[in-house]
Amino acid sequence: MAKKPAKLSKTKQRVTLPQKLKAWFLGVWHRSNTRRKEFLKRRPHRSFKKTLRRDYARSLAVPGYIAFTLHVNTILKRHWKLFGLLVLTYAVITVALGAITGQDIYATINGLLGESTKDFLGDGLGKVGQAAVIGLSAFASVGSNLSPEQSVYLGLSLLFAWLATVWLLREILAGRKPKLRDGLYNSGAPILSTIGVGLVLLIQLLPIGIVALVYAALSAVGLVAGGFGAMLFWMIAAVIATLVLYWATSTIIALVVVTIPGMYPLRAVRLSSDLVVGRRLRVFYRLLWGLVAVLLGWVVVIIVSVLIDNLVKSLWPASADFSLVPYVGALASALATVWYAAYVYLFYRKVVDDDAKPA
Repeated sequence: MAKKPAKLSKTKQRVTLPQKLKAWFLGVWHRSNTRRKEFLKRRPHRSFKKTLRRDYARSLAVPGYIAFTLHVNTILKRHWKLFGLLVLTYAVITVALGAITGQDIYATINGLLGESTKDFLGDGLGKVGQAAVIGLSAFASVGSNLSPEQSVYLGLSLLFAWLATVWLLREILAGRKPKLRDGLYNSGAPILSTIGVGLVLLIQLLPIGIVALVYAALSAVGLVAGGFGAMLFWMIAAVIATLVLYWATSTIIALVVVTIPGMYPLRAVRLSSDLVVGRRLRVFYRLLWGLVAVLLGWVVVIIVSVLIDNLVKSLWPASADFSLVPYVGALASALATVWYAAYVYLFYRKVVDDDAKPA
């Protein structure tokens, strides 16, 4: 009969602590080296080395700025009942949380700024400028009246409005007919992952906050009151803000990528970075265009509402104690949130459809 192999002694079977640490460090080094090689494979650019045009040219098959804006408007208009209910729901939550200008505060701002800007701006277009100043001043005072709890609830409602818009559009583009109830109940699954990406975005925006602190410190000693010092500071601040927003472009796209089921925050950031590499500047211009369009639309709505409110009060003095402008502002803010979320998501779909290799 064949002899059984001798059993290893206990001293040979035991793995010492230095051996475990060595195996752990080797595993970490191997994984990090693999990630580095995969990253360099996806990124043909190298620091301090010129990249030839043939190596970084990457397509971006997206309609023009105005054409794509109209495309977003068309999709939202086609499903206006669904997204209208979403806008109304978010606006009601905003009003319920008290995130609007109070009637007494608005009346005070309207009275003070109306008298102070009347002689300065004059008539005609001056009334439009006066309405703009009153509206912007009224809504700038909203944040100072919110408690920390209200700010947290408002941030969560904003997050759910974003997630619900993305979820509803994904269902619509998949050929299904979702209901608002389904969107509100089902869109909250990636909330923790979205908060994780949001924290990454906040870290990227830290340089802008540091610039604001430096400005406050320099203003206290009068170094940026005017002249060459102020010009130099604002030039540096503009460069830093541009670079930060350029850097955060992929993270804004990651806010959509992270809503994919089973997606993790850091993986979403990496995937979105792969999507925009080689065309980051063009993606940045598109996101900036959508933001400018939202702000312009919001300002126009506020100006028109202030003008109509002043006209109604001049024709009907009994309504002087009540104004619809704060409520119109809440509705306009909700519409702006839903529209920009739809804009970013539909733009993300266009970028994904153009499956050009990273350049």
